[in-house]
Amino acid sequence: MTRDRCVDFLRAWAIVSVVAGHWLITALEHGSDGGITAPELLADVPWTRWLTLLFQIMPLFFLAGGHAAGGSWDRARADGGTATGWVGRRAVRLLLPTAAYSAPVLLAVAVSAAVGVAPDTLALVGWAMAMQFWFLPVYLLVSALTPVLYAAHGRWGLAVPAALGALAVAVGTLALAADLPRVGLLNYLLVWAVAYQLGFCWRDGLLEGRRPPALALGGGAAFAALVALGPFPVSLILVTGEPVSNTDPPSVAMLAWVLTQCGLCLLAGPGLRRLLAHDRVQRLAGPVGGVSMTLYLWHMLPVLVVAAALYLTGLAPEPALGSPAWWALRVPWLLLLAVLMAAVTAVVRPVEAALVSRYERARPDVGRYRPWLLWPGLAVSAVALSRFAAHGFAEHGRFPALPTLGLAAGTALVLLHRRRTARPTKRQSWAALEEAA
Repeated sequence: MTRDRCVDFLRAWAIVSVVAGHWLITALEHGSDGGITAPELLADVPWTRWLTLLFQIMPLFFLAGGHAAGGSWDRARADGGTATGWVGRRAVRLLLPTAAYSAPVLLAVAVSAAVGVAPDTLALVGWAMAMQFWFLPVYLLVSALTPVLYAAHGRWGLAVPAALGALAVAVGTLALAADLPRVGLLNYLLVWAVAYQLGFCWRDGLLEGRRPPALALGGGAAFAALVALGPFPVSLILVTGEPVSNTDPPSVAMLAWVLTQCGLCLLAGPGLRRLLAHDRVQRLAGPVGGVSMTLYLWHMLPVLVVAAALYLTGLAPEPALGSPAWWALRVPWLLLLAVLMAAVTAVVRPVEAALVSRYERARPDVGRYRPWLLWPGLAVSAVALSRFAAHGFAEHGRFPALPTLGLAAGTALVLLHRRRTARPTKRQSWAALEEAA
């Protein structure tokens, strides 16, 4: 079993866990006015906040992502590749599926606003369809910084995540103590970059011996102390009414959880590799990794379908939120969403693959780059994606013209950073795509 197989599994598992967690805590009710309301399970049933310790495993995605990116960038440099080419390749692989998702959603928002859909309803739906977007600008920026981060790793090793962590603690403390929320936004990059940088260290064998248990125990003890002594909550996702959030932006407690989870993952690594050595297990896990981006982007669409079909019509049973009957209904709820998600994936995945294939044939990755288009395109795309993440696809029930323009312009600049050249065969373009992955 190669380590890459373990890394691929961790990335897929992280995405599936996030999707399952979102589905599990999503609650819908048929309102007295005929519309749909979405009560907040974590706010109304406080004990459920502990469940986020199981489902908030994005630290593993960044850990595995750093491991994979370190190897990919190392190979690219050995082959004479440039930062522009490598970063651009990864940006295209993120932005093309995002565009394939955002375009129909924004079209639906525009049509709904034009025909007079209630602004509150449109804002709720627009928020639901963009709730997962926080990850996209963060990962886009971390990926763009990989050449710099990896160079620092090569020179200073474990001192780099230690320094990033110390800076994240300082930023988080200052943001809370001085009530400077904008300063705290830096931790979106710093905290998740710690996990990403640990992925480099994992790949290069710097996290062996006593270091994984030290990470797990030290991080776990710090998290417990920060939650017990305050002011941090136990919930690892945003909960309405809590004065402090661990994720918006990532807090010092979230940093402690990142260290805990990374340490536990490294401790479980040998057993996981033995498990994944079995072909049957790999045949089950492998396909999920191939569609993980599709699952992540589209996983709230099945919720809206069920909402329209069963809750808007009043057909769905509605036991009290958090009651035993409500939890019992989570089983058919999750199964129904999984079936619908499989259908969505079957439709969407070929479209995404076709977009990538057409792009690779029109602008193959042969070293003819325009860096003055790529880097501004990344910046504009990150800002637009951040806006959608913060306010949804229909802020105040209106079509988001400026963020839409920004995402379109940023994506176009990134796509145009490759020059046109003689078209390769379809087989060559797919081979290049597989090599990039």
